[in-house]
Amino acid sequence: MTAALKVKIDGWENGGTIPGKFAFGVPAAEGHVALSDNKSPAITWSDVPEGTKSFAIICHDPDVPSSGEDVNQEGKTVPADLPRVDFYHWVQVDIPMEYTNLAEGEISDGITAKGKAPGKRSYGVTGINNYTDWFADDPDMAGNYGGYDGPCPPWNDSIIHHYHFTVYALDVESLGLSGIFGGPEALSAMEGHILASGSYVGTYSLNPDVPA
Repeated sequence: MTAALKVKIDGWENGGTIPGKFAFGVPAAEGHVALSDNKSPAITWSDVPEGTKSFAIICHDPDVPSSGEDVNQEGKTVPADLPRVDFYHWVQVDIPMEYTNLAEGEISDGITAKGKAPGKRSYGVTGINNYTDWFADDPDMAGNYGGYDGPCPPWNDSIIHHYHFTVYALDVESLGLSGIFGGPEALSAMEGHILASGSYVGTYSLNPDVPA
């Protein structure tokens, strides 16, 4: 059993509603969704165990519809009993030991059409998030979406979505990942190397009929 890291995000209480400035999309009076500030939140972690050599951060939403048939379709609602899958919003590995926080807007400060390039940064190695897949067939937006891109759940989904920001303390300086990799690849590479982890959760919905 791994130890527990203490994780804190500025901007909302653990389990509370994520403010719109940290989202990719916000409710709109017309057209259902408007693009938002897409800022990465300020995140801090502590209670780091002895032997830690690097950190990783993964943010995922486990409430994403497994089928896109009814998603964002007028006159339809995504049913609550539809099986759900993971959507990764942020994949960051090989974060050096000297980092125990990342500032608001440090990873993302606005929406970048065609995405932000993944790769090596001062704060670690950035993977891709699932907006890479979401926009794959959109000529104006298609590209590799590295780093953080915030919530934009279906505006007609019948359930609220939960966003888990998890920080991992690892016993290796590097997971050896490079190029194009996402959440599943990062989690697989971490197996057997996790000394501690901790999560902070936020909720979000674009459906006005779903209570926050």
